[in-house]
Formats: sequence, structure tokens, C-alpha cells
Amino acid sequence: MQVDPEIRELARLWQEICTDPGLVYVGAFDGPRQLATCTAAIVPNLTRGARPYAVVENVWTDPASQRQGLGSAALQELLSRCWAAGCYKIMLLSGAHRGGAHEFYERNGFDKHAKQGFILRK
Repeated sequence: MQVDPEIRELARLWQEICTDPGLVYVGAFDGPRQLATCTAAIVPNLTRGARPYAVVENVWTDPASQRQGLGSAALQELLSRCWAAGCYKIMLLSGAHRGGAHEFYERNGFDKHAKQGFILRK
């Protein structure tokens, strides 16, 4: 049986992710079905007493599973792991137009007024 090259590359990348101590992935599952997920990169830092910081990305909940607490549970577990790693702050960016997501982040402890985010894309 021939394995799709894209699947092979994703499997290789997943192995790399699993062995990187600076990456944290958390998910909620129903058997093999993924219901919610989020990830953080823990970044070493030379300031703030050499304490790292974390950047949260890819926060997602299956639309049929929203408003059941799964996204919050996954995010809270992720935050706990970042704090346990000694992070002095945890940041995330969200699309400016995503009001519902912003409410979700605020309910989970994030302060939308604390910083201003900027992005460059290439």
C-alpha cells in the first residue's frame, strides 16, 4: 500500500513536535474524533529573570462541540502546563473580527487591553 507523501510528511512533523520540549499540544477527544485543541510554544528568554514566555496558537473547537466546556478545559490545561514551565506571561493573537473568540479568551483569563498585537506576513 502506497502512503500519501503528504501524510508521511505530517507524520514526520508530528514526531518532531512530540520530541520538542518547547511545544505543548492539548486536545479533547471522543475516541479518535478530535473535539478541541490548542498549542503553545514556550520560548526561552534572557529577561524577566530568564523566565520563558508562551505563545498560544491554533485554539479550535469542533463547531458541533462548542459551548460544552471542552475548549475551555483544553485551554486551561494548556495554561497550567505553561505556568508549570515557569512562564512569566502567556500571549495569544486573535483575528480582530472574531468577537465570540475574544469573549471566550476573556472568560478564560486573558486581558484584551494589556497589549497591542502587530503582524507581518510574507
